[in-house]
Amino acid sequence: MTLTRAFAGGLTCLMLLAAAGAAWAQAPSGAPPAVTVRTLATQDVTLIAELPGRVVASGIAEVRPQVDGIIVERLFEEGSDVTVGQPLYRIDDATYRARVASAEAKVAEAQATLRAAERDANRQGALVRERVASERTFDEAVAARDTAAAAVQVAEAAVRTAQIDLDRTIVNAPLDGVIGRSLTTQGALVTSGQAAPLATIRALDPVLVDVTQSAAEVLAWRRGQNAAGDGEASDSVALILADGVRYDHDGSLKAAEPYVNEQTGVVTLRLEFPNPDRLLLPGMYVRVLMPQGVETNVILAPQRGVTYDRRGRPVALVVNADNVVEERTLEIIEARGSDWIVRDGLADGDRLIIAGLQKVQPGATVTPQDESHTGPNGGAAAGASDAPRP
Repeated sequence: MTLTRAFAGGLTCLMLLAAAGAAWAQAPSGAPPAVTVRTLATQDVTLIAELPGRVVASGIAEVRPQVDGIIVERLFEEGSDVTVGQPLYRIDDATYRARVASAEAKVAEAQATLRAAERDANRQGALVRERVASERTFDEAVAARDTAAAAVQVAEAAVRTAQIDLDRTIVNAPLDGVIGRSLTTQGALVTSGQAAPLATIRALDPVLVDVTQSAAEVLAWRRGQNAAGDGEASDSVALILADGVRYDHDGSLKAAEPYVNEQTGVVTLRLEFPNPDRLLLPGMYVRVLMPQGVETNVILAPQRGVTYDRRGRPVALVVNADNVVEERTLEIIEARGSDWIVRDGLADGDRLIIAGLQKVQPGATVTPQDESHTGPNGGAAAGASDAPRP
């Protein structure tokens, strides 16, 4: 039994060795390793700076009372749209109506005094013409008439002042926008000029976004605009929301603070974005994609095809016309998605190795396969796989 098992095991080993030898005989000896390449092309690329920012309402008004009194009614729905002049609160107006009535009575009194003074002045004038009364008496009558006329004007001004205070018992909206929650209730005592607002109104369409940018980047952006010319310059900017989704509407640069912060070296920029759906709310954190200029004749190189040498310089391997690997040292401007924007080191038509880097070195001959003919994971497709190496 033991001899039989030993014979069977030896036979199995001989069969495995024979199969391996057959496979080795079928493999092409010295075939160049296959690599996946991408053919590069020069293009013009707009450089983008990603800046953090906060959404700010384009208009904000804190509603405060201008007269003293008790709130007797709230006239709006919290969170609703309001327009300029829309009544928001009603303050008890009994005292102010009484003041208006008192001022109107004083006007009537002053007018009666004026009429009496006018009659006396006319009478004294007639007596002077008849040489019955003296000129002094006439002058005193004229002065009394003019004083009564001035008193009428003062009384009428008091009526207008009282009427203004009465009108202010209705607190109106000073701004078109969305009103927040009410910070006071019916029955509360309010005073003119109080520190606490009754409510706050914010204009939400459009909204503003404040960002800060280094002075050097602002200069580059300005030069890019000047180089583009007035007919082609664009200050359109995009917005990335807090959840990483790009905002549907592009915005524009509205203003730039004409001042560089001495401590940080940055300039504050104010951008404006339409907000018809009110998706943007004041205080929301966003990221702004600000164009910085256009780089001409640059290469977008896949980041997976770029490595770094021992000196920390970015390098890439390309396949020349003889299918020989060459190493290139790159000058990278910035990242763009999964690519690098390369200013120098790669040229139009270069075949950049993006898969199979671990199998080759500069000077080696390879079998390049275009990425359009490779599998989904970057390896060669069926019929184009790496050949076995001895």
